[in-house]
Amino acid sequence: MSTAEAAATAEAREPGTRIKSSSPRQIPAVGVVTEDEEAQGVFTSMDLNRVIKLLEETEKDDLEEKQLKSVKKVVQCYQNGLPLRDLAQIFKILNLCAGKIKKQPHFIEPAYNILKLCGLPFLKKKVSDEITYAEDTANSIALLGDLMKVPSSELRIQICKCITDFYHAEPPKQHIPGYQQASSLYKIKMAEVGGLAKTMAQSLALLENQLVEKLWVLKALQHLSTSEVNCTLMVKAQAASGICAHLNDPDPSGQLLFRSSEILWNLLEKSSKEEIIQQLSNLECVLALKEVFKSLLTRGFSHYDRQLRNDILVITTIIAQNPGAPMIECGFTRDLILFATFNEVKSQNPLVKGLKLSNSYEDFELKKLLFNIIVILCKDLSTIQLLIDGKVILALFSYVKKPEKQKIIEWSAAQYEELQLHAIATLSSVAPFLIEEYMLCQGNARVLAFLEWCESEDSFFSQGNSFHGTGGRGNKFAQMRYSLRLLRAMVYLENETINKDLCEKGTIQQLLGIFKNTISKYNDKEEAILLEIQSDILLILSGLCEHHIPRKEIFGTEGVDIILHVMKTDPKKLQSGLGYNVLLFSTLDSIWCCILGCYPLEEYFLEKEGIFLLLDLLALNPQKFCNLILGIMVEFCDNPKTAAHVNAWRGKKDQTAASLLIKLWRKEEKELGVKRDKHGKIIDTKKPLFTSFQEKQKITPLPANCPTIAVMDVAENIRAKIYAVLGKLDFENLPGLSAEDFVTLCIIHRYLDFKTGEIWNEIYEEIKLEKLRPVTMDKNILESITTASENIGKMVASLQSEMIESQACQDVQNEQKVYTKIQATHKQRELANKSWENFLARTSNAKTLKKAKRLQEKAIESSRRSKQPPNAVFHWTDIKGLNTTVPSGRVVTVESTPARLVGGPLADTDIALKKLPIRGGALQRVKAVKTVDEPKKSVPT
Repeated sequence: MSTAEAAATAEAREPGTRIKSSSPRQIPAVGVVTEDEEAQGVFTSMDLNRVIKLLEETEKDDLEEKQLKSVKKVVQCYQNGLPLRDLAQIFKILNLCAGKIKKQPHFIEPAYNILKLCGLPFLKKKVSDEITYAEDTANSIALLGDLMKVPSSELRIQICKCITDFYHAEPPKQHIPGYQQASSLYKIKMAEVGGLAKTMAQSLALLENQLVEKLWVLKALQHLSTSEVNCTLMVKAQAASGICAHLNDPDPSGQLLFRSSEILWNLLEKSSKEEIIQQLSNLECVLALKEVFKSLLTRGFSHYDRQLRNDILVITTIIAQNPGAPMIECGFTRDLILFATFNEVKSQNPLVKGLKLSNSYEDFELKKLLFNIIVILCKDLSTIQLLIDGKVILALFSYVKKPEKQKIIEWSAAQYEELQLHAIATLSSVAPFLIEEYMLCQGNARVLAFLEWCESEDSFFSQGNSFHGTGGRGNKFAQMRYSLRLLRAMVYLENETINKDLCEKGTIQQLLGIFKNTISKYNDKEEAILLEIQSDILLILSGLCEHHIPRKEIFGTEGVDIILHVMKTDPKKLQSGLGYNVLLFSTLDSIWCCILGCYPLEEYFLEKEGIFLLLDLLALNPQKFCNLILGIMVEFCDNPKTAAHVNAWRGKKDQTAASLLIKLWRKEEKELGVKRDKHGKIIDTKKPLFTSFQEKQKITPLPANCPTIAVMDVAENIRAKIYAVLGKLDFENLPGLSAEDFVTLCIIHRYLDFKTGEIWNEIYEEIKLEKLRPVTMDKNILESITTASENIGKMVASLQSEMIESQACQDVQNEQKVYTKIQATHKQRELANKSWENFLARTSNAKTLKKAKRLQEKAIESSRRSKQPPNAVFHWTDIKGLNTTVPSGRVVTVESTPARLVGGPLADTDIALKKLPIRGGALQRVKAVKTVDEPKKSVPT
């Protein structure tokens, strides 16, 4: 490489590579190193510009010898490390030496020696040198990649050694006073900034036939690929395809395959996975992967070979995700299917003749990886015939059976269990594409028999160690879980042959029994798995019973009881995140598919208060389920007995179903941005149902088979379903509604009219946009329809205004009643206070007491007859000696004076003098004490 070419290469770089320094630094001449100074390890600089100038000269006769001598002095001067401040000049010297190699081979040695110095740590005199000379350092390190173009094997290898030394830094040979070693990561960072990885990846194209140099470059790239920045640069240089295409090149050492696979791994992990897959999805790369994998599988026996084989298979799996990868064209798909099934299905193919897998960890991983790649390959429909020819379904079904204790198998119990679960999971993905093979293998019968074993009390203790065995330790829940997933995948195909075969084999009764057992075997530790099992059972039953009344009858009251049990779940659990939401969705789906349409089951559901449970769920306002619950309510309201149940329901604060539905309507309209005033009254009578989304969307002409925005609005929110439910309940006789509810009900009642007018308005607008002129009669009809719709809106708005005014008047009347009641309460309180004051006056003032006494006696006398009837017995009602002015009986208790102070309430009365208790004072209650074996004594009265 000439000096001019090297300079041009150094300047013409892409973004992310080195940048030419704008202000080269002039270094003054300082003498050479003396013997004493060298002995002491003192570091002195040279006049590097003089050396550069000498190397650039070309006309003198003895020039080469002087140039070589000057470069040798540079190497000797910097044998302990390269200072950052001199790095740009030193690499310029290296570049000049490299440019002379083609014509003057003697310059190989000095260039080689300078490169050896690059492997030493860089030195800094100041802490800021790393930042100050970062640009020069990045440009210098980037030059290493350009020097790979020099046709010298020795230099190329040394460049690669120098790069690997970046990641294995060695300390300087001697400590140099005044200098410090740059940080170990500094070189690596500068290599990223200069774009070294890209030029090194590009240099692979120059080394196709030089194995030793190629291995060294791969070693350098292996180190560089540990960085995301370098991986991105390597991807731009098409490193993935370049490396993968030569995986199968001859290499006795085995390093090429190892280092190449490691680089591909790093590229996949640290750069754009999609771009890497695109680079590797060509025939050359896939063929190379195929040959390497076959070779390692059939001829590799060491632990290292098995690990490398699995790594290649993982890379192949990632490439297979791209439908454009030529996996089938190169025959790799057929071979992979063969390797995945040769243990379970006998084959005469020479590739698998004598091939046997051990129970080692690597072979076990290989088996799982082969199952996994089958799942990916089956997504390409062109692979289906190869899967049929390879008898994949039969091979996978060989695991769908209970473990045979006496049979000797190549896997341990834990390994077999994991492979069994993996095989069933693979069947769930593959079997829906191979329905005929599934039925030929008696798939339904095998799965149901396996489920029966899962439910049995067989003494089987699963390990539960794998991803698929999560939560299945010591039980069979993992096996049951994946078997139900397989059944669910097959039922979802809606293939009548499969579903009919399942029903004939008693699947509905068996699944109901399994569900009941999961309830009785409830365990907090496996709660999430049990919920998934229950959800899958309900979804399978929904798929089997939908549109088939006889199957719904088989579902029967036993199934309804299960649904009701799930619906009674504590609502707080819906927020637990364990899967109760999924179970609730499955339950609602099973109501729709397994109960609705079968009159006896509907009757039983109503008798068991199922409608109450539905409304309880609706009252919780679960936004995800409102649409589904309301849809079920609409269907149930076709049953004439449903309305009574709906009207009888009461929620919190005695809320009725009608009030709940109207509340949901208001909430829905608020979320949709429908224009209403503070009372819920219509604002725009022309567009009373328009949402904010419809306002923003402009009307565009659409084909006749495309629904317009107004039509889509019906399906995208719950207003239509609320209208349907309330319509079936009769708008005129809805209990428990407030004035606000009645205002909203006016709109709901006219929903269909408003929506019809909205659709006709869209039709009219589309005609205008398409610049069509309807005939006079059609135009008049369109105008009449839009006018009629607007009139309905005005009528509803007027009715709402009347209701609002009526309610305002009623509120005023109610307020007046409250005020009247308050006034009466205050008046009664005043009378009570006045009575109390009179009472206090009588008890504290003797004159007032006497006056009250006289008035009392006068009132008593005036109330008596003037003449006594003959033979009449007169009874005095007055008690002598009683100084009170209130009506009293024979016994009066005065609470104001404690009994212990006056001897009892009647101590001063005549009756007290006649009957005195033993303890003294007036009559008091004395607890009698019953004694044992005492003769009864008569107590005088």
